[in-house]
Amino acid sequence: MTPHPLLEAITRGAPLVRRRAMAKAITLLESTRPDHRAQADALLTELLPHTGRALRLGISGVPGVGKSTFIEALGIHLIGQGLKVAVLAIDPSSSVSGGSILGDKTRMERLSMQENAYIRPSPSGGTLGGVAEKTRESLLVCEAAGYDVVIVETVGVGQSETAVHGMTDMFCVLQLPNAGDDLQAIKKGVMELADLVVINKADIDAAAATRAQAQITSSLRLLGFHGNPEHDPHNAAQWRPRVIQASALQHQGMEDFWAVVCEFRQMQTANGRLAARREKQALAWMWERIDFGLKQAFRAHPQVRALLPQMQADVAAGRIAASTAARNLLAAQSG
Repeated sequence: MTPHPLLEAITRGAPLVRRRAMAKAITLLESTRPDHRAQADALLTELLPHTGRALRLGISGVPGVGKSTFIEALGIHLIGQGLKVAVLAIDPSSSVSGGSILGDKTRMERLSMQENAYIRPSPSGGTLGGVAEKTRESLLVCEAAGYDVVIVETVGVGQSETAVHGMTDMFCVLQLPNAGDDLQAIKKGVMELADLVVINKADIDAAAATRAQAQITSSLRLLGFHGNPEHDPHNAAQWRPRVIQASALQHQGMEDFWAVVCEFRQMQTANGRLAARREKQALAWMWERIDFGLKQAFRAHPQVRALLPQMQADVAAGRIAASTAARNLLAAQSG
C-alpha cells in the first residue's frame, strides 16, 4: 500500500514543509466530502505510530478570563525551555450565519511568530462541549509532527465545556478573582473535572485572588469526597486538584503552572492513570464516530428521505407527536 503523500512531510519534513502539510492534513480532516473522509481515515491510521508522545493540555474558562493571553504566555515560556508547542483554538460559530472569526492568531501574535509554535483556529460548527468536531484528529496530527505540548483552547461558554476533558491528559480551568468564584467553584461540570484551577489576572486584585484561591481549594476538596473518583482525597497515589494564581499579562506564574503540570504528568504516568485515561478516550472517540455515522446513514436512507418532509410538516403543524414521527422514521429505515 502506497503511503499517504502527506505522511512523510508531517513526520520528517523541514519546518516550513511540515507546517504546510499539517495545515493541509487538518483541512482534509475537517472536510465533509465522503472521498476526503476516506483519505483522512487512511492518513490517520498511518500517523498513529508517530503519536502519543506529546502532553495533551486542555484549557477552559469563561469568556474574558484571558485564555488566549494565558496560552501565549505559557507557549513562549515553554519554547524558551526548548519545547515545541501546538495550539488548537476553537472559535464559536454563529448560530445565524454559521461563520466564525477565527482570530486566535491575532490574539496570540507573539506566539504565532515563533518557529516552534503552531496555532490552528477551528470553528466549533455547533459542536457542543467547547471543542470542534475534528479536534481529536487534529491533535494526533500535531503529535505526529513532533510537537511536545498540544494545547486545546475551548470556546469559553461556561459550565458545559466537558468534552475537552475527554481528549486531553490534563484539564485546566481558568477563573477570575471577584467573579462569584465561591459559587462557581461548587457547581458540577467543568470544576468537577478540573485537574488544575488557575486564578488568572491575579495582579488586578491580590486580596480577591487569594480569597478565590482559598474558596476554590475548599470546594475542590469537597468535590473530591463526593465527585470525580479520579480525585479521591483518601488515595495518596491519586492526583489532588490544585489551585494556583497567575497573571498572564504580566507573564507571572508560568513557572509554577508548568511545575504543577510536570508533577501531574509524572504521577499519572507512574500510577498508570495516564495510559488508562487515553485508552478510555480512544474508545469513547470510536463510539462518538459510530453515533455520528449512524445518524448520517439514517438521513441518507432512501425511505427515510422520502418520508422525512411529510413527518417534519406534520410535527410542525401539530398533527403528530414528535416521538411518533421519530418512531415512524426509524421503522422506515429498518423496513
